[in-house]
Amino acid sequence: MTVHTPSLSGERKHTLQRRIRWIVTATIAYNLIEAVVAITAGSIASSSALIAFGLDSTVEVLSAAAVAWQFTRRDPERWEQGTLRVIAVAFFALAAYVTASSLVALILQADVEHSTLGLIITALSVLVMPFLSIAERRAGRELGSATAVADSKQTLICTYLSAAVLVGLVLNSLLGWWWADAIAGLVIAGFAVREGIEAWHGDACATSVGMLLEDEHEDEHEHEDEDEHEDEHEERGTTSR
Repeated sequence: MTVHTPSLSGERKHTLQRRIRWIVTATIAYNLIEAVVAITAGSIASSSALIAFGLDSTVEVLSAAAVAWQFTRRDPERWEQGTLRVIAVAFFALAAYVTASSLVALILQADVEHSTLGLIITALSVLVMPFLSIAERRAGRELGSATAVADSKQTLICTYLSAAVLVGLVLNSLLGWWWADAIAGLVIAGFAVREGIEAWHGDACATSVGMLLEDEHEDEHEHEDEDEHEDEHEERGTTSR
């Protein structure tokens, strides 16, 4: 995916890069909180969907951490394929667990308790995630960063997951539709498989920390180019003298 934008001044470019870093950092921090709250609430209410929702957020954060680890290596490209495969396996394992637990809940007609905490965290995610997505997409388009735009779409997908779980919780709480929770869990499993396939095929552009680190490497290359430019200028000055 290529994003075409007019040339930006160096100051504006750094402002947009800094803005995207803050947005990404906020998104990762929120996912950590979301994971803890959702898994806790899901365990208390015996909700497969809530637990799956929290586990999905955990894998998202772990995948970002894996990419961060990759970039601490001396030769990051050497570890890229292995890192992506680890991320993919994590998503596939999540999908397998969630599918099994949701099917068992459907077969046994497991009773899911009302979860006020679960309703709050999923409703909050439905409200917060779109704003983060829109802010990052706007900054990414102006900057011309395909990775930032892709990451904003990944954040939007999290909104859909939140909405699916919220609907399941509401239907269970208001109408007693216990099976709605398991169906929401299967929806999350489907998204986890999709993300796993993308990671397996090497689509890491939506990884938050990967995008953040890519911007940092661009800055480093810019500084290197400037230094080379200065050295060439000095050499020409010396030669002319």
